[in-house]
Amino acid sequence: MTDATIPPPAAGPALLAAIQAVNASAKFNRWAGFEVLSASPGDVELQMPWREEAGQYSGFLHAGLIGALIDTACGFAASTLAGRVLASHFSVNCLRPAVGQRFVARARVVKAGRTQMFTSAELFAEEEPGAARKLVATGDAILVPVAAQ
Repeated sequence: MTDATIPPPAAGPALLAAIQAVNASAKFNRWAGFEVLSASPGDVELQMPWREEAGQYSGFLHAGLIGALIDTACGFAASTLAGRVLASHFSVNCLRPAVGQRFVARARVVKAGRTQMFTSAELFAEEEPGAARKLVATGDAILVPVAAQ
């Protein structure tokens, strides 16, 4: 992550603000348009609006960005419990073409260990605001707590 710090397990606006600050400090996240919608201990939801340059050759959301959304959401979910984390493994399952005007990733900590954090995420597409979300991808990540440098 970055030098932005996340407080020890907390809830409410302070935790959300801390995760949003980490997100804002990451150049890639700013470029991609990631926005943290909610954060509570062990859970995070973030979104990315569709933009043409995020598409692959058939016009669907590029699998690289699908992976980035899942990786980021899982990392943020783990960081709500462990502070700074680093991914040691992540996997993505693309279930259908990712088509929509907005993409929402929800991640949760499945098991929080002392040396590893196991997380899971789902990525949804929305055709328009308020429309039903379609599940387009799932993923898992293993994250390792790291000391600040």
